[in-house]
Amino acid sequence: HKNTNALAGETSPYLLQHAHNPVNWRPWGDDIWEDAEKEDKLVVISIGYSSCHWCHVMEEETFEDEEVAKLMNEKYISVKVDREERPDVDQVYMTALRLLTGSGGWPLNIIATPQGKPLYGGTYHTKNEWMKVLAELDSLYKDDPQRAAIYADRVAKGVQAVNTLEDNPEIENFNLDEINLSVTSWKALWDTEHGGVNGEQKFMLAENLLFLMHYGNKKPDGEALDYVKTTLDKMMYGGLYDHVGGGFFRYSTDPYWNIPHFEKMLYDNAQALSLYSTAYRVYKDESYLAVIEEITSFLERELNNGEGAYYAALDADSEGGEGAYYVWGEDELKGILAQDFPDFTSFYELSDQTMLEDNDYVLQPFSTSEVLSENKDPDRIARIDGWNDRLLASRNNRPKPGIDDKIITSWNALLIKGFVDAYKATGNKDYLSKAGSVFEFLKKHAFEGNTLRHTYKPNSKFIPGFLEDYSYLSNAALHMYSTTGNHIYLDTAKELHETAIEKFTISEDDILFKYKEEDDLIATIVKTDDAVLPSPNAVMADNYFLLGHIAYSRDYLDRAKTMLNTIYPRFKETPGNYARWGQLILKHSVPFFEIAVVGETAAGLSGELHRQYLPDALVVFSEEASEAPLFKNRMVSGQTFIYVCREHTCKLPVETTEEALQQMRSW
Repeated sequence: HKNTNALAGETSPYLLQHAHNPVNWRPWGDDIWEDAEKEDKLVVISIGYSSCHWCHVMEEETFEDEEVAKLMNEKYISVKVDREERPDVDQVYMTALRLLTGSGGWPLNIIATPQGKPLYGGTYHTKNEWMKVLAELDSLYKDDPQRAAIYADRVAKGVQAVNTLEDNPEIENFNLDEINLSVTSWKALWDTEHGGVNGEQKFMLAENLLFLMHYGNKKPDGEALDYVKTTLDKMMYGGLYDHVGGGFFRYSTDPYWNIPHFEKMLYDNAQALSLYSTAYRVYKDESYLAVIEEITSFLERELNNGEGAYYAALDADSEGGEGAYYVWGEDELKGILAQDFPDFTSFYELSDQTMLEDNDYVLQPFSTSEVLSENKDPDRIARIDGWNDRLLASRNNRPKPGIDDKIITSWNALLIKGFVDAYKATGNKDYLSKAGSVFEFLKKHAFEGNTLRHTYKPNSKFIPGFLEDYSYLSNAALHMYSTTGNHIYLDTAKELHETAIEKFTISEDDILFKYKEEDDLIATIVKTDDAVLPSPNAVMADNYFLLGHIAYSRDYLDRAKTMLNTIYPRFKETPGNYARWGQLILKHSVPFFEIAVVGETAAGLSGELHRQYLPDALVVFSEEASEAPLFKNRMVSGQTFIYVCREHTCKLPVETTEEALQQMRSW
């Protein structure tokens, strides 16, 4: 290589991609700021991730250019950050970018003072744009340092203000009527024809749809349930879904789910497993079972590390450019499908709406309604599956997209939950086995004593876990406990939750938790809203709630409600940004049940209950006598009973799930 910089010693695929740029990139570290102070230089902080298409484009056009590198190396200290390794750094500077420009995205390029305070923020730049920015910012800093310092201080204070939340002094009594007002205002943003939220691009926002299924069932609200169903169907039958190989891409670049950005992320597909598994229990649509199976097949084939855990992502790009691995030319399809091609084009749409600029097509069926009718014809399904198998075999001969082989703790925790939900939907214990394998891998590789690491690769540097790692994995362990009855999962959930409290408490007076343990950035991050990942504070509140019901802990239940109380004004204003909180608010707005199944056949009865859609119930079981509060003095030799309880008061025990469900309906 002509050039090698300090990134060559890293293990992140994204950082290694830049290790031979002529720019003197350095990894994130304290020495950056010491050297910036000493040399009195501004700092370029460039943040991205390995599967990001526009990150690759800017690298090729700009960061591989000798003229750009000369200017950056002379005038700046330049830092490359993998946003998946350091989501804390990404969140701080993404907040700054949104304050500066009103929008965000990657690559995220910040120019900061030697104290780390942002002077400038932007995303993708051409070479000329970037050189102009570099020259202007260097001149500003050299010619008017006081003005630069004042401006950077103002931005840094703005970032901290975004992460500061006032306590809500009022004690809220959550109720469905008030939630209904918020949902009614939210409906103005819905695209009821094509699904998703109105806009030029569309993302699969799983927490929003999970909340609306819960709300729509409890209100009840048929409009909300119809909207969710439309969104689910349009996503799975549009270009956002890989019809040949299974799994979802990151987002749609148009309002109709036709043309995706072709990254495939573990976190999207983990949450999609939970989403479609839950939706199957709500709508009983058999096609959702196929999606669950196909996502799992994709994960096993493309992202499984062979030891039980799953890699982070597949790149959007491969040889031939973005999406080249996934799209098809008409002549190519004719060659593979031969006499089946006319029948193929009566199902898959080859039109301007599904065509890219180079005349290749993103495969998707003609219409949702047609697909739904086709799904009722077993012979037709077999033919479609046969076409897809032939295309997959052909595609496997193409150069594969790059893989980001980090094991990210929080994302794998979401996948544990996804597999648990798939088990609940199907009763297939293979999903529980997969969840257990991920859990065992994390127990072995993600823990250093009682401290979690955020990412794992052999020989990678230790990055301490963030609030999302602890809260997500604790939540996943609680769901494993509920479905397996194994106390190891409950013990792990408790330990992780207590450790999170210890590490991420801001002060005795603060209700919510900070995102990272060390306060070494320009602002303390308190992540309350959902984005493509659920709010880690909302998951902490959920864990308090679940553990409170399992252990009959009034302190934990009160803490969950206090956290909700703090967020409730924001939820009422923009429920779409706080949907994970909304799910817990719903549990406080309607009767919540503890269902304890005790006896020799408890596992089977528990599985029957899990296959029902019971968002307002905690289901646990024990096949032996136990002193745990929900099981104490309830074991009867030779019999199995179901106890339906609410606020520590229980109905008479029953022996069938239908009797238990009837007790819940009539309470």
